Amino acid sequence: MPNLKVLDMNGKEVGDITLSDKVFGAEINGAVLHAAVRAYLMNQRQGTQSTLTRTEVSGGGKKPWRQKGTGRARQGSTRAPQWTHGGVALGPKPRSYRTELTKKTRRVAMFSALSSKVAAGDMIVLDSIKTEEYKTKTMVKMLEAVGAAGKALVVLADNDNKVVRSFSNIPGVVTAQYNTINVYDILNCNKLIIVRSAAEKIEEVYA
Repeated sequence: MPNLKVLDMNGKEVGDITLSDKVFGAEINGAVLHAAVRAYLMNQRQGTQSTLTRTEVSGGGKKPWRQKGTGRARQGSTRAPQWTHGGVALGPKPRSYRTELTKKTRRVAMFSALSSKVAAGDMIVLDSIKTEEYKTKTMVKMLEAVGAAGKALVVLADNDNKVVRSFSNIPGVVTAQYNTINVYDILNCNKLIIVRSAAEKIEEVYA
């Protein structure tokens, strides 16, 4: 079972935590991680791009010249794709890019993502994250103290508005609750910072 140190906001060790092998010590499945990230990115696409076909552009009602005898290529409309201001052939139309993963696949992907951070030494467990005021400077100092300057995902046990707002102005830092984290955000950060109570709740949910 993975055993990690628990730090306070000043970077001092205040204890340790033994994590579940099933959730934080699982075998890392690269293929499932790829599928989960691909599905996440595809589901972010709006699919609202649209082009006008030859039936939708204005003009072109009359045949530009007679069919035979002019020496020129036959043309039926000045709004065919080969004409200037003509329609677009086979262009994109509104569509849904949404794709779904099975529940089992999503669970395996989550276990693999969390386990990869533990295996790489990029997961930091904090005893708690608290602030009495909206202060970005406090959170910057905390990140520096625990060695997590740069891209980081901060996972909280509950929605503490002061903490979330204090992190919001720090470039590269994303906050989430334990029940809203996703595989993409976990893999996209350099450091995964998780509050002890949030780690315990993740284990309750998945284990």
